[in-house]
Amino acid sequence: MEETFIPLSVPNLKGNELNYVTRAVETEWVSTGGPYVDEFEHAVADYVHAKGAVSCQNGTSGIHTALLVSGVTSDDVVLVPALTFIAAVNPVAYIGAEPVFMDCDDSLCMDPEKVERFCREECETADGHLIEKTSGRRVKAVVVVHVFGNMADMERLMQIAGKYGLTVIEDATEAIGTFYEEGIYAGKYAGTIGDLGVYSFNGNKIITTGGGGMIVSDNGEYVKRAKHLTTQAKSDELYYTHDEIGYNYRMTNLQAALGLAQLEQLEAFIAVKRENYERYREAVADIPGFRLMDVREGTRSNRWFYALYCGEGGPDRDTVIRYLSQHRVQSRPIWGLICDQKPYRKARRYQIEKAADYQGHVVNLPCSSNLTPEEVCRVTEMLRQLTASGAGQIPGECSRSDVAGAENGG
Repeated sequence: MEETFIPLSVPNLKGNELNYVTRAVETEWVSTGGPYVDEFEHAVADYVHAKGAVSCQNGTSGIHTALLVSGVTSDDVVLVPALTFIAAVNPVAYIGAEPVFMDCDDSLCMDPEKVERFCREECETADGHLIEKTSGRRVKAVVVVHVFGNMADMERLMQIAGKYGLTVIEDATEAIGTFYEEGIYAGKYAGTIGDLGVYSFNGNKIITTGGGGMIVSDNGEYVKRAKHLTTQAKSDELYYTHDEIGYNYRMTNLQAALGLAQLEQLEAFIAVKRENYERYREAVADIPGFRLMDVREGTRSNRWFYALYCGEGGPDRDTVIRYLSQHRVQSRPIWGLICDQKPYRKARRYQIEKAADYQGHVVNLPCSSNLTPEEVCRVTEMLRQLTASGAGQIPGECSRSDVAGAENGG
């Protein structure tokens, strides 16, 4: 019998999605107007305890809007991670600002010690602003990504941002539901600690609207301006008066209907993700050459993606991906470093070390919220068989077909 296919990360649509979408269709509110949009914004804000939320088309548009709202211009430098999905950095280029790439720590998130060192040694203060010595530009903001739902070291990063006057934009596109359990930010959710936060509801995220995003902030002026910019900067809705360049970043009522139904199930999804993580961790612990990476202590992670570190005397990354694919198990490598991508090769990078190592060794394993214990067992059994067979010594690179079919996005 042919083995069933185990996808990497697919939506779980078993709640009220059909009921809410059907209601939107029946009432003929299917576009960017309709009650579900406001309801979804309020529901997300309530869930993460933010004072305001603004829906948008995707996480990328959310980050772009957050940068604009926080006053980043083409004269500025923005500190960004080297190891993340490129959508976290492209909005910096949309504005014409200069990205400077930072290394990660062992959480895969931005290394605060190197951020501190860069600000202290590569910059100087003039007229109350942090100025990069090389370019003479103001260092205005930092984009912090909570990679795979793992909370970045926000305690340390916020200290640094406060010291040097940096705006903090949290790319929490993978981390809705992640929060601090201990420390000065106990009870604070990813996306609500910095000046603005952004979530994504792409098809591979823990909850989905098919495509969509959300901007959150406790700053009422930021929320108001984000709403203005994402709805074409319309200052008079009746007479179509526009007071600046705006964007068609609006979420549709159909998407918001999906989002409400998904949000109702988020805690249940997170519970499954955490249970399956433990199953993977226990099974992988006694397989030589592999280790399942953990999350920051003192936090409750949504466990969006599981990161398997390969190559410690066992099969390498590409061998693992290829072998799993042969057995109809989908996996993927972590992203290529953004600073190595063609659009950013001339951009400044600062002491990139750990990010390069993790880029060459991390594989993401199946992690859907409807993944069964039996499927987890099958995946880990494949890893065990691979190690036992000695296939880890086979050289070569995985092909595109080995990872085909995954949802686009982070």
